[in-house]
Amino acid sequence: MSAKTKIVVLHMKELIYTAIFAALGILFIVLLIMMFLPDKEKDSAPDNSAPEEESVATNSDALYIPGVYTTELVLGNQSIDVEVIVDRNSITSIRMVNLNDAITTMYPLLEPTFESICSQVYELQTLEGVTYSSDSKYTSLVLLESIRNSLDKASVVR
Repeated sequence: MSAKTKIVVLHMKELIYTAIFAALGILFIVLLIMMFLPDKEKDSAPDNSAPEEESVATNSDALYIPGVYTTELVLGNQSIDVEVIVDRNSITSIRMVNLNDAITTMYPLLEPTFESICSQVYELQTLEGVTYSSDSKYTSLVLLESIRNSLDKASVVR
């Protein structure tokens, strides 16, 4: 019997690299499978937002669909978002989002006028009857229109 002995030399560095690449390959394949297979829980679970909106729409005493509604207001070459938060029957919050120093510098009447309008809207819970000074007429009209657009998005009756 002739036995030929073969000696295999494995370098530890090569074994470690091979193990790392094999683990990364398996992880990559698992991630691809998880990303592209449909999620059974999402597909089988009913969409909670639609029934809520339908129940609000059928309820005659509700004024708004609860949520956060925004309208973009473009001033010059910059824009801000007017955000209105409503619940079923009232306006709970109105604020300007993405307001930066450049806009407040270019339009100094914007913030005081907005605060005045917001306080009146909170008190009246409507845009009807909101008053403004003649000094800030156009600023007030632009802000009121932005708030009105957001409230129209939230309105039950469209």
